[in-house]
Amino acid sequence: MLLAAGTIFAQLSVGIRIGAPPPVRVVRVQPRSPGADYTWVGGYWYPVGSHYKWHDGYWTRPAYAGAHWVAPSHDGERYHEGHWDGDHGPIGHDHRTDRDRDHRDFKDDHHEE
Repeated sequence: MLLAAGTIFAQLSVGIRIGAPPPVRVVRVQPRSPGADYTWVGGYWYPVGSHYKWHDGYWTRPAYAGAHWVAPSHDGERYHEGHWDGDHGPIGHDHRTDRDRDHRDFKDDHHEE
């Protein structure tokens, strides 16, 4: 019974344990905004399997009106993915759509895979 009661108050933590990402790989001048309703998301490392992959900075529209970008972070133990957050809750970036022209964000011309 005590074990069951303890699990009710347990916190759920989602993260990936592969070590801290490398330092920022490339520092570039931020390109001009394509429009007033776009937000700049700076370049960052993200995990793919057991290694990290670089994602160049890009211009994009927020996931919904009023959302703001929360940059990816590493707390010394776990990687926490970047996401949009606001009144409607968090929404992550789907890296599978990076090359899909119908869903593409506005990226720097030097996007590296």
